[in-house]
Order: sequence, then structure tokens, then C-alpha cells
Amino acid sequence: MASDPGTPTLDQLHVFLTVVEAGSFAGAARRLNRATSVMSYAIANLEAQLGVTLFDRESTRKPKLTEAGQAVLAEARVVRDGIDGLRAKVRGLLRGLEAEVHLALDVMLPPARVADALKAFQAEFPTVTLRLHVEALGAVVQAVLDGTAAVGVGGPLAADTGGIERVGVGSVDLVPVAAPGHPLARAGKNPPGAAREHVQLVLTDRSRLTEGRDFAVASTRTWRLADLGAKHLLLREGIGWGNMPLPLVEEDLASGRLVRLDMPDCRGGPYPLDAIYRGDAPPGPAGTWLVRRFREQAGT
Repeated sequence: MASDPGTPTLDQLHVFLTVVEAGSFAGAARRLNRATSVMSYAIANLEAQLGVTLFDRESTRKPKLTEAGQAVLAEARVVRDGIDGLRAKVRGLLRGLEAEVHLALDVMLPPARVADALKAFQAEFPTVTLRLHVEALGAVVQAVLDGTAAVGVGGPLAADTGGIERVGVGSVDLVPVAAPGHPLARAGKNPPGAAREHVQLVLTDRSRLTEGRDFAVASTRTWRLADLGAKHLLLREGIGWGNMPLPLVEEDLASGRLVRLDMPDCRGGPYPLDAIYRGDAPPGPAGTWLVRRFREQAGT
């Protein structure tokens, strides 16, 4: 047997896989509309080229894979799937489908909505690569403006930005919370101005669009965080108070790990969300589908 195998053709691998799937040379011949002798000849050539025996033809009436045949089968399937994926991607490109979509999502967007959209996207566009960016506040808009993302789902800052097309996709409720041992939680009903005396955990971002601007800041003492997960952790540890998207803290409120604060001047409220893209660079079919999915989630 040769120690350096040759390179099989795609047709040889196709014949090999068809014989395995059909269970016989005759069955493969019927599927491929070829003569049985052609199937046998193709497999013999493939075996000679690779230098291994793929089928045991002597101990059974039907061709049975040898140990080497099992190993080659796994690799042949990888090659076939790769070729099928390549052809599907090229077909999409010929139809104008994007090869990949960069999507920027506001960290406030409820995880259930993100999972719903991305699972459905994967099923609808299996050949399109998705690049996901999770950002806060102005960083979502900045990503779209810079062309880093073709589509974004961002908060109210998008309404003040020129060159951006917006499609309303609902909102998420923000609620002020703290750990049960925090003074604002122990007080129950707080008087106006009480929040100013306690550290407020404030979400911030690194974009140029929000430099020098505060959003929903009521305290004179603040800790700035760029990560919502870190903010969530510090809130549960009793380090300050802050506004959080309700879907993210519902379990904490139900279990008592966090308490919804009663403050007449800091009640939270809806955080509007828009799907956004640049007016001079609208998304292709896959990006447009994402915009529509987020809009349908909100029933708009």
C-alpha cells in the first residue's frame, strides 16, 4: 500500500458517501443514475488512490466499511458539508445576501428577545455569519455610525443622531433597586431627595456621543460601570443602588435578593428601543430581516 495517499476527486467522495448511505453499490447506482459497474470502478479507484481498503466485500453480501473506511467516511462528510456550505453561501451572495452581518445590541435589551431573534436568524440564514457587539448607551449608535455594525438596537440616544434611520421596537422597563440591607431598601417609602445621599451605580460607555452627559443620575455620589453584569453583581452585594432593566432582575425581586425602591423622584420608567441603521448604507436582506424580527417581537 502507498504511504503517501493521492487526492480524491469530489465525485469519488460523492460516490463513496452514496454507497454508504444507500447500503449497496446497486442502490447507489440507482440514486446517481449510473451503472453498478461504474460505482464499483469508482470505489476501486478511490481505494487505490488513498492506499486503503474502504469496504469489506468478502465476509458480507453487502459492502461493509472497514476500520479505514469508517475513518475516511467521517472526513468525507466534512468535505461534502463544506462544499455544500460553500455553494449555499455563493448562492446567497448571487442573490444579494450578505456574507456576514455585524449587529450591535444595547445591553438593556432583554436576553429573551436576543435569544429569540438570533435563534430564528440562524435558522433563516444558516450561511450568514453573525458578528455580535453588546454595547451600552451611545456605543450602539457609534458602532452603526462608524460602520462597525450594519444594524443596531439602541436606546433613546439614537433619536438625537443625524444620519440614522430608526424603527421602533418597543421598550424595556427600568426600575430602581438595591439589596434588602441597603438603607434605601430598609426605609420602605423614601422622601424626595433621599437617593442623593447614597452611591448610585451608573452605566456608562466609551463612545464620543455621551461624553459629559449623564442619564437618570440622581445621586451626587456615583460609581461608573461599563458592564451591566458588573452593576448587577454590585447591586446584589449591597454596594449602592441603581436602575436595572426589569426582566434582568425579576428573579432577584421575587427571591428577595433585590428590592424595588420606593422613591417619588426616582421611579425609573420605560427605556425606548429602536432598531437603527445608517440612511446611506441600509442593510441587506439578512440585516433587514433582523430589523423586522425585533419589530415583530414588540408587536409594532
